[in-house]
Amino acid sequence: MDPSINGQLQLDLGKIEIAPEVIEVIAYMATSEINGVTDLRSGLVGDLVERLGRKSSGRGVKVDITEKEATVDVYIIVEYGYPIPDVAHKVQENVSNSIQNMTGLNVTQVNVHIVDVQLKQEKKVVPVIEDVHRVR
Repeated sequence: MDPSINGQLQLDLGKIEIAPEVIEVIAYMATSEINGVTDLRSGLVGDLVERLGRKSSGRGVKVDITEKEATVDVYIIVEYGYPIPDVAHKVQENVSNSIQNMTGLNVTQVNVHIVDVQLKQEKKVVPVIEDVHRVR
């Protein structure tokens, strides 16, 4: 028997409640671990909500929790040159596994929305100037 309901675990000692924001953080971290993902962005609706004064808790992540399941939407920016379908599939697997392993919730869907492609940023090479001590 699975004791989880709505992200809560009912045990003999009491209940353990997992806030939706925790699921969002797990999804954010799991998405950020994937090579080819440069950032997460809340998308057009999330940007509009933030401009209207409401704070978005999961930057680039939306979570819907029902009885014993979770549906996750992530909005990502992919680095140019990475195969988008491969990156998206890896995000789906990592988010699903991370949430299931950490919370026990069954993840029914991980929807990946590609909102932008970013060019590789060249790393600036700063020349090292050695201090030369001269004796006069």
